[in-house]
Amino acid sequence: MKRIVLKFIPAIFFAFQAIASFAQSEQALIEKCLQNYLDGTSYNKPDTISKAFYTEANLFLSTKDKPLWIVPIAEYTKWFQKEQGAFNGRLGRTVSIEHYGDIAIAKAEILLPERKQEFMDMFLLKKIQGEWKIISKAAANKSSNKSGKRILFIVSNAHFYGSSAIETGNSYSEIVNAYHTFITQGYTVDFVSPKGGAIPIAYVNTSDTLQKSYLYNPDFMYSLGNTKTPKEIDFRNYKAVHYIGGGSAMYDVPENADIQRIAVQVYEDNNGIISSVCHGTAGIAHLKTKDGKFLVAGKTVSGWPDSYEDAKGEYFKHFPFLIQKTIEERGGIFKFSGRANAHVEKDGRVITGQNFQSSRGVALKIIEALENNK
Repeated sequence: MKRIVLKFIPAIFFAFQAIASFAQSEQALIEKCLQNYLDGTSYNKPDTISKAFYTEANLFLSTKDKPLWIVPIAEYTKWFQKEQGAFNGRLGRTVSIEHYGDIAIAKAEILLPERKQEFMDMFLLKKIQGEWKIISKAAANKSSNKSGKRILFIVSNAHFYGSSAIETGNSYSEIVNAYHTFITQGYTVDFVSPKGGAIPIAYVNTSDTLQKSYLYNPDFMYSLGNTKTPKEIDFRNYKAVHYIGGGSAMYDVPENADIQRIAVQVYEDNNGIISSVCHGTAGIAHLKTKDGKFLVAGKTVSGWPDSYEDAKGEYFKHFPFLIQKTIEERGGIFKFSGRANAHVEKDGRVITGQNFQSSRGVALKIIEALENNK
């Protein structure tokens, strides 16, 4: 029996790989279809909008006079014929996609910051003659404080401590505490990882009301399962980057040249903020500004201190470097407090925190700095 199992394992493995690759390619094609809609409606491009829709598609909208207003796509595209190519104030992004065979459902958020309005568009799509098309759309709106300002969370794809079999992940509590603080204040949060796609999460506490609410929020979990790759990121869209901690943060992210470039471009070209929490501070330890100097040189920063690690722990043997030691060797000043105490350091446009208890405080400091730098 063992020989039979071993014989078929490679076949099963490659079959799953093929299925996953197919699903990813279909996902990319659906995203491309939706992006035509988003770009077309934001920049008054009726032809681009038409590319996204089936020719006989309808939009199911509503007005004060009509609880159900059915608008054919041919009529809808006429709404965007004025000042073609000009940005009209609509900020759109895909929230989630779910597909099965040749059908899919998707959601997109449309913001009109000047009007303090938020629309949620829901789509039904079908693959027709090899192309994904929107065959219907429904939309609803509400008042919103969302400004369209975006924060980039940097996370890791590492499932293990180095080459060991010791499992690790991104700190879920750090993600949630910071994420909730930003979106409550009207910011939009995107996630980037070295490889994109799903990331491992750790330290999940379902007894914590906030963590539990996000764990069962499908749109939020979709964003963690579909993080962006560095090549998908346009640094010009972001006011700040925020490195998330957890054991995963020690791997892949600190040495990733593309992520380093994005962080420094946000910091220098956008006059933005670089921030981190706990082991996420490993991500800023290697950063160099365009003049070749280490970002941390002369800066006071915080993170998880070396003395709080379990030096005898098996996981610790796989650390590629020590955060505190490396920062101090590069001219940084490393400060921290008691293990369970929140500790936040702000030095210019570098804002760092010691642990997950500091996540909300770091986010608030970032918001304060951005609002004071209008």
